Amino acid sequence: MLLKIGIDLGTANTTIYIPGKGIVLTEPTVVAVDELTNKILAVGKEAKEMIGKTPSDIKIYRPLKEGVIADYKATLAILKYFLSKIKISRFLKPLLVISVPAGITSTERKAVIDAALEAGAREVYPIREPLLAALGADLPINSSSGHMIVNIGGGTTEIAVISLGGIVVWESIKIAGDKFDESIKEYLRRKFNLAVGEKTAENIKIQVGSATVTKNNNELSMNINGINILTGLPVTVKITSNHIAESLQKDLREIVSGIKKVLANTPPELVADIMEKGIVLSGGGALLRNLDVLIYEHTGVPTYIADDPLFCVARGTGKIMEKLDLYRRILLSHK
Repeated sequence: MLLKIGIDLGTANTTIYIPGKGIVLTEPTVVAVDELTNKILAVGKEAKEMIGKTPSDIKIYRPLKEGVIADYKATLAILKYFLSKIKISRFLKPLLVISVPAGITSTERKAVIDAALEAGAREVYPIREPLLAALGADLPINSSSGHMIVNIGGGTTEIAVISLGGIVVWESIKIAGDKFDESIKEYLRRKFNLAVGEKTAENIKIQVGSATVTKNNNELSMNINGINILTGLPVTVKITSNHIAESLQKDLREIVSGIKKVLANTPPELVADIMEKGIVLSGGGALLRNLDVLIYEHTGVPTYIADDPLFCVARGTGKIMEKLDLYRRILLSHK
């Protein structure tokens, strides 16, 4: 019996799905390398724990940039590591369904296939991320109705209108979770003269992040530790959700602008369907508080967050593998 494995190969995190078992692993897409020996020291969670703490000869790499392979060797190491961690024998070559960006080039697609084959796969099917996210969000992608999915990952936000099993209109924006973290860091530096690391910025986003400003003093708050860039000394600062909403306004405007652009280029009949069914948000970025409210306010289209949005793409790989015959056209068109 052919073993089938789905991989959401993301810029920030990689998630593995096995039919019948569900999600069996999710870890950061991060590699730690000793530059003196060129040896890989750690992968996944262990490597992420090293961020901001390494000596100069140990570098932390994210081998995927904006959803595509930027470092082939490190990507191969990640695939081999994750497959070994879920106890896949090197003698048992699985069929892999792997997520790729909507705008992936033929060269980038070949790099994904080559890395997966070298990691031990028998067959590799790269499938465009919006289709997988829509499937994972339980949208009937094979129907003649129009559905809009906005998948906000680590490196990119992909906006797509899907009908009859294919992508009709799409837009990819290089603003997503990682850019949110950078914007938070820049804002704290500018407003509070406070320097914080990547992991702290991500934690702030998760704990008190919001897409809209809260009135009546109902905002969330937290104390964070960092370095005062004027004195060079440690300091603790209270941060609120309104600070984070302010820091993300430029990024969020670009995402909203991308959604408007896709709507403007969508055939009227499909726009009518979207107005009725709404926009669905998936990916880790969909967890940003009040993002659905912000999008509705700026587009007039009802907006909903998918169930467990972080794992929509991974679940989508599972649905394809469980019903290969039903989605055969998608597989063949991306093989």
